[in-house]
Amino acid sequence: MNCFDLTVLPENIKNKCLDGSYTVFPAFCDVHVHFREPGFSYKETIKSGSLAAAKGGYTAVCTMPNLNPVPDCVSNLQKQLDIIKKDAVINVYPFGSLTVNLEGEKLSDIKNLSDYVIGFSDDGKGIQTAGMMKEAMFIVKESGSIISAHCEDNSLLEGGYIHKGAYAEKHGHRGICSESEWKPVERDLELCAQTGCAYHVCHVSCKESVSLIRQAKKSGINVTCETAPHYILLDENAVKEDGKFKMNPPLRSEKDREAVLEGITDGTVDMIATDHAPHSAEEKSKGLEKSAFGIVGLETAFPLLYTGLVKTKIISLEKLINLMAVNPRKRFNIPQNGDFTVWDLSAGYVINPCDFLSKGKSTPFEGGKVYGKCVATVCNGNIVYNRYGE
Repeated sequence: MNCFDLTVLPENIKNKCLDGSYTVFPAFCDVHVHFREPGFSYKETIKSGSLAAAKGGYTAVCTMPNLNPVPDCVSNLQKQLDIIKKDAVINVYPFGSLTVNLEGEKLSDIKNLSDYVIGFSDDGKGIQTAGMMKEAMFIVKESGSIISAHCEDNSLLEGGYIHKGAYAEKHGHRGICSESEWKPVERDLELCAQTGCAYHVCHVSCKESVSLIRQAKKSGINVTCETAPHYILLDENAVKEDGKFKMNPPLRSEKDREAVLEGITDGTVDMIATDHAPHSAEEKSKGLEKSAFGIVGLETAFPLLYTGLVKTKIISLEKLINLMAVNPRKRFNIPQNGDFTVWDLSAGYVINPCDFLSKGKSTPFEGGKVYGKCVATVCNGNIVYNRYGE
């Protein structure tokens, strides 16, 4: 706490920090969010997304490039940068797309984009050919950047929309097999060994991916990975016939969840990101088959993980802060700048999406009891969230 400038806080909050009623953490960093602007501002905007992030204790987020226009060249990216400069209340770092229009056919203007983006990703779509990914890795390495990879083999999807497991079989749903994730992970790790490119695996959800990444790290490959709160705390047994349980990758088996948790505890999984993916209420109201993929998570991530992992003594509070604040910044070279967030860890409440600042309200954790409420968040010396509205 001593390394943070508490003098910027209102007296009532500062005094409770000093007497131990509130807890001060380094502000969180999420390397995988969707703020939907430009192009899809009815789902989320830079302003609403950054306000939601601030309420969740975040002062740095990395936005994915599935936008309109896609940031595959500097002129397209500039539209997003202009909105960030005007509307963001925290630090927003965009990813550039790996391929033109996220189509996987031609590489984007990686060399010229690299000075303006945090890294490169075709999130939402996997790179389908080894040749394209290898070519991308060489150029990204030369540019001194990093690839954040959405690993998904389209040839194995078979029209699936939830995990290919017991729930899908019992309820007659088309399933997404784990192989569609781990086979591209396996391919890309081999390419990393050949190219030396810095490589980060998005939203790890299955046991095979965790095992492959663990072995790759032992071999000295320059790889890190993230998972999300829902893959740590939920599995396919939690699924209901509701769009709020539909995300990509899907909630997998209990064995997969246990493997992801083991990856958290042994250090294979480097960080926790939310994959905050807001949609309109209409887009999420069409059941498992027809609803859009994606849930929101910025405002619930810390309370969920503090309640589910720290209070249950699965991991320490220090470990959780490393996963949410320290490790993401270290991997993506994002400065802390003295940013901090203040929490009332004793506050218990029920998650109610009506309270969210995000435009997106869809979460499988709705109605769950959690502990930990954000009191204030400070970014670049400014209060960007104050629970008491002062």
